[in-house]
Amino acid sequence: MTLNLVPSQYRNVSVADVPAALEEESLRAYLLGRPVYRRTRYVVARRGGASAVVEVSKESEVPLFSPVVEMSVLARPDETAFVDAPETDTAVPTQLARVAAEQAPGARCVIVRGRYGHVSFILDPAPIRIGVVEVVPPWPPKLADQLSRVLDLAEDLPPVELVPYLVDLDELAATRPASHYLFPCRAGEPTQKRAPVEVSYLDEIPERAPWTLVGCARSRSIHDWFYGGDVPMVDMCPRKLAESDAPPTAMPVITKCCLLEDRVSSEAGLVVVPWGASMAQIREGLRLALSAPGTTPAPGPAAAAADPVPR
Repeated sequence: MTLNLVPSQYRNVSVADVPAALEEESLRAYLLGRPVYRRTRYVVARRGGASAVVEVSKESEVPLFSPVVEMSVLARPDETAFVDAPETDTAVPTQLARVAAEQAPGARCVIVRGRYGHVSFILDPAPIRIGVVEVVPPWPPKLADQLSRVLDLAEDLPPVELVPYLVDLDELAATRPASHYLFPCRAGEPTQKRAPVEVSYLDEIPERAPWTLVGCARSRSIHDWFYGGDVPMVDMCPRKLAESDAPPTAMPVITKCCLLEDRVSSEAGLVVVPWGASMAQIREGLRLALSAPGTTPAPGPAAAAADPVPR
């Protein structure tokens, strides 16, 4: 079984109300010899409120229309759901997989009428799961948010399910109790859910105090530059957190590190992007994570877009 079959373009999909029963023999009798548009590869055949998905082969792709010479039913009506999701871009596999999971979790094939009225489908959805190790605040978690934004436009990437592993800076700081903490900047300003403590921010270069630094190797270097001397420290580096406390299930992981300034690294399924990664670097990180050895789709409803037509 091929997981995550998604048409390479929604113009490969034709939607037709048919007078035939939505089963193999009737559809074969109706479609064989019938002219279809030269770009049509799949037919969403509808009758009443039911739908079936059919793959067709044509006599030629040169003329504007050409007769169907072969067909096969990919999904029967009892396996198929038709969903209206007007905010969904049906050219994006991750968006199709999300609709399938949220609105038709029991269907083997989910047909989606989405943005601009375009129709496409995902067959046997099973998204590739990618862990995201990030510290919070800020909210939303920046790395997870960037990854989501890239995936929402990625027509050429397979369906992905992001699995966030968020490390709360309040809770992390509390592993080394102190009356005064120094954080790198206000973007990571703690919510102080515990007993109130004094907080300063390294980028403001405050007057030296007996604080505990909550930061990373770069924060420590900046601290030493301005203040020198020893300082108690809680390491908040997402890369180290990912290495020491990996997600409990096997999956590629993306995280970030400020010691990487202009490149993306990947080793043994751990992808690391710069702390201030550009969207291009985020996309590169996704591609590296998706190519990690042993990467497999999640059980159940998206993985690589299996359509052999290049996307």
